[in-house]
Amino acid sequence: MTETRPYRPNVGVALFNRAGLVLIARRIEDDGPEVIGPGYEWQMPQGGVDAGEDLEQAARRELYEETGVRSVDILGAAEGWLTYDFPPYFGPPHKLAAFRGQRQRWYAMRFVGDESEIDVTRSVEGVPAEFLEWRWERLAVAAELVVPFKRAIYAELLRVFARFAA
Repeated sequence: MTETRPYRPNVGVALFNRAGLVLIARRIEDDGPEVIGPGYEWQMPQGGVDAGEDLEQAARRELYEETGVRSVDILGAAEGWLTYDFPPYFGPPHKLAAFRGQRQRWYAMRFVGDESEIDVTRSVEGVPAEFLEWRWERLAVAAELVVPFKRAIYAELLRVFARFAA
């Protein structure tokens, strides 16, 4: 059977501190077909692109919505789109179930603010927080902590953004 569902346009942010470590946050729970498993709750900020939205602006918006961070410098972007498929999903109706997976444009950003700016536990505009906690981590370790269906993306980010990493 041929898959006919489209990929959802999405952006991701590898937020590096001055030491070359990347921000990862621990997910609270599954989000429809984005199922998490024990030991794989960590990921970098990512989210959907609104219709007509500039990709870099979407990345800045998603970073702010998920972490509270605005104090960044753009370091670079991965070339082209990176995709992943969702695992099979048999749960209740969910907005992401209309998609086969996500098509992502990733940005590397340098955090230039004070860590007191980072708050992954706040809700924005009535949308509940996705994360419980955050930490700085080596990019290679982040790739080991993300859910298996996103690992190929993180491996590519490790290659593309290695020059910014510790």
